[in-house]
Amino acid sequence: MQSGNKMEKEPITINGLEKLKEELIFLKEKKRPEIVAAIAEARSHGDLKENAEYHAAKEQQSHSEGRIEEINDIIARANVIDITKYTNDGKVIFGSTVYLENLDTNEKLEYKIVGKDEANLKKKLIYFKSPIGKGLIGKNKSDLVEINTPSGVKNFAIKDVKYL
Repeated sequence: MQSGNKMEKEPITINGLEKLKEELIFLKEKKRPEIVAAIAEARSHGDLKENAEYHAAKEQQSHSEGRIEEINDIIARANVIDITKYTNDGKVIFGSTVYLENLDTNEKLEYKIVGKDEANLKKKLIYFKSPIGKGLIGKNKSDLVEINTPSGVKNFAIKDVKYL
């Protein structure tokens, strides 16, 4: 956990919040009892010092409980943004879907701008604080944007912005 920013609000989409709640239920109702059972089972095998199963289960428990804490924290700080409630004036904001054309390659791209926990490049979900996310937020439909990415400078034309 980062200290300092005690209750800094974390923007999240409705979908992102639902996924976190599902993961939390899974961890609490399914994973936690499984781990507790595994620890009890391993413990019944005797000497804990030499017991790899026991240590593995304890390690898993620590990881799982840490994630539960992390999700609870995110939910507590969640600032849920329902993009469909905003008037679309063509501005790129958190939660919007941006249709781009890479001016160097003519490649067409589409990204939805999301929070940290939702970000997944394979699913075209980009973190709003990533280089591309930061480069797009606040820009408008038909703007030309130059973004410094880890793989160099890229030039994009914003073809469309949708609030889906």
